[in-house]
Amino acid sequence: MNSIFQSAAMYCVAFGVIAFIFAQSLFFIIKSWKHGKELGITRETLVNTVTSSIFFTIAPAISILVTVFVLAKALGIILPWIRLTVVGNLAYETVAAETTLNNLGGSLSHEITDLKQYSTVVWAMTIGSVFPLTFLPLVCKKLQTKIGGVVSKNEKTAKLGDVLSAAAFIGIISAFIARAINGCTVTKEPVLDASGNVMLNEAGEKMTQSVITESAGLLSILTLISAIVIMLVLITLCRKIKALEKFESFATPLAMFMAMGCAILFSKVLPEGFANFTWYEVGGVM
Repeated sequence: MNSIFQSAAMYCVAFGVIAFIFAQSLFFIIKSWKHGKELGITRETLVNTVTSSIFFTIAPAISILVTVFVLAKALGIILPWIRLTVVGNLAYETVAAETTLNNLGGSLSHEITDLKQYSTVVWAMTIGSVFPLTFLPLVCKKLQTKIGGVVSKNEKTAKLGDVLSAAAFIGIISAFIARAINGCTVTKEPVLDASGNVMLNEAGEKMTQSVITESAGLLSILTLISAIVIMLVLITLCRKIKALEKFESFATPLAMFMAMGCAILFSKVLPEGFANFTWYEVGGVM
């Protein structure tokens, strides 16, 4: 990883951002605690509220940690650490980074050493997150009032609101599923002659070609199916067994980790030709 991306200055920025987030959180905890006492809420109730809040933030935190690991291979640990400490999630961060890199001839599966690619990814991930933070405070109240007024008119419109919300989420997830089923990563690489030298075109510019560096295949499908089955089993157990109801929010991160484990198991147990079979030839030119 380029020393610029992992430099002491970058670590200082990361620690500064994290310190600010901790200070902000502590400030609101103290203010909320004091206001709760002013309202006459008992200390026991306040302690239980804080404890339960801490407990139920563990599951989303695990999902965020997974996202950091996913991005760390290409971007290093510092940038994902900063981004996801402030605001972000798996659906947005990986899509923004991967879309940007694909357009620049890179991939999340490979370490970024080019400063232009790295800085472009930083801008793409950051601007996308800054926009709602600045836009929503200006229009959210009016938008929420109007949408809430329409949705709450009757039972049919209320159901329509739930359907639209679910459809938006399913649309995001579908992008990941489609890539897992039939996707590939294409990287721009220089064209070399028989001696291994970079070839130039008539204008004296370096010639490049689109090379497939990653492809979906049987292992992708098996991992996807495993994740779906594990998720359904965990959700069913949590809803059927009363003692496990409070653990339902942990189902998603657990399914993610267990599916990763299944992928490793499949790659070790299944015949090599079967486990490594892909739809597109890795190393092939498009």
